[in-house]
Amino acid sequence: MSDSDWWFLDLAAVIAVTGTLSFALFAGISGPVRVLLAIPLVLFLPGYALVAVLYPDERGDEYRAFDDRKTGLSNPLLLTRGLRPIERLVLSVTFSVALVPAITLLTTLSPGGIVAESVLLGTATATIVLSVGAIASRYRCSPDRRYSPSLAATVPSFTRVRHGTYTVTEPRPYNVAIALAFVLLLASAGFALANPPQHDGFTEFAVETENVTGDVETMYPSTYAHGETRDLTVSITNREHESRAYTTVVLLERVDAGNGETTVENREELAREATTVADGTSQEQTLEITPTMRGDDLRLTLLLYEDEPPDSPTGDDAYRAMHLPIEVE
Repeated sequence: MSDSDWWFLDLAAVIAVTGTLSFALFAGISGPVRVLLAIPLVLFLPGYALVAVLYPDERGDEYRAFDDRKTGLSNPLLLTRGLRPIERLVLSVTFSVALVPAITLLTTLSPGGIVAESVLLGTATATIVLSVGAIASRYRCSPDRRYSPSLAATVPSFTRVRHGTYTVTEPRPYNVAIALAFVLLLASAGFALANPPQHDGFTEFAVETENVTGDVETMYPSTYAHGETRDLTVSITNREHESRAYTTVVLLERVDAGNGETTVENREELAREATTVADGTSQEQTLEITPTMRGDDLRLTLLLYEDEPPDSPTGDDAYRAMHLPIEVE
């Protein structure tokens, strides 16, 4: 069986590799291995499938009959079709660099928005659809012109001789430069994927709200009975790029808001709870609040500390702080 009988082999490999890499990435592989798996899916396979759709025919030269009217010369007109293997390689990377951002932009229309899973699914789907289209495009070509991948044809050469009515020697030392540029691009892209820019770390600290309706004045429990215990739920979201230990402290404070300044007249600690939150995850804490003072000039001060808080916290040195006005009857 000749190589021409396997004209679809490279596209079948693209479909199989795309499916395998997508499955591995969706399985949650992380670290350097994830980067290595993502590089061909992002920088080569989509563009290769698109190039195969646009250029289904083999590289070759043809001579058209005399063309006196257009050229004014009684010489055959040399026509070149198809792409050289090195050109297919470079265009595959170029088209991939153009396709993936376009797919990423389209994911904004999806319900999940721009997330890694949506971009991965869109890229894999586009690659497979283009590969199927490329198989159909090649099939429509005549067998003698149909592109069939060959390992020997991918080796860059410095010269090429065209045989026909005229023998033309075409120096092509730039093939080596293109190959080196291609390797450099892959290395740069791999480094960029392995070392993405990171924002400064931060932590989100919030109170879990109640069902909001037109009759609700506040989105948290704001009315308490003296001596009665109620639960207050807070959430901690870690965006610090590493696991962190936190401690939440709840203070009940009587405040005076006269003269445009808020002064704490009395302060008591009601609850303290520690937890550890992994990077990129959220943790809820349910705090038991039992007010020990009455009045409508009270507030709950929720303080978030990294590691251990001081014995008598005031909030001046807290990492995050929230003030919730309350009334205790």
